[in-house]
Amino acid sequence: MSYTGKVTVGGAADVHELTDLMISKVAVGPMNNNAYLLRCRATDEQLLIDAANEPHTLLTLVGPDGITSAVTTHGHGDHWQALAPVVAATGARTYAGRADAADIEVPTDVLVDDGDTITVGRIPLTARHLVGHTPGSIALVYDDPHGHPHVFTGDCLFPGGVGNTWGDAERFTSLLHDVETKIFAELPDETWVYPGHGDDTTLGAERPHLAEWRERGW
Repeated sequence: MSYTGKVTVGGAADVHELTDLMISKVAVGPMNNNAYLLRCRATDEQLLIDAANEPHTLLTLVGPDGITSAVTTHGHGDHWQALAPVVAATGARTYAGRADAADIEVPTDVLVDDGDTITVGRIPLTARHLVGHTPGSIALVYDDPHGHPHVFTGDCLFPGGVGNTWGDAERFTSLLHDVETKIFAELPDETWVYPGHGDDTTLGAERPHLAEWRERGW
């Protein structure tokens, strides 16, 4: 079956099989958080994005090969509730945006800045620092040499808008600016978007609505 990105808490993972990378998406916890397991096909090395909740579910997804890295997209607690047990079980190296690391109750081994590269096996992921939902949110971009790019946006970009900025005009303006300049301006419409909650989307589906988002202010 082809990948849809539609997952439910308690349900099976959906797997996006690319030429060099396998992406497994699972929904966990009371806030319907998405966690993503990336597996390099050449080396079988694995990386987990957002150990959000349900450590047993995540460790079952990871399997006996373990993970070498665990990346947290931002400091909000619903995105790292399972990080401590996952790291304890796997010994994974932890990554988070520099400005959010202090909000994560698991030590961050590698502080991530805009433009940094995080690798899983032979796969490079480029971090983009997006300010507004939190001070240190990061997105991860995989520019697939065999196809279109893929971007893991945490809570910074969803179908229908950018992430929550709680009515703060300055934070909203910052987040929309960063998403426009670092994601939409640099990546094509075919780019697949994997958000921190809910269904996936593409930049092409969202791009026509940027002016509408700016007008409504959220």
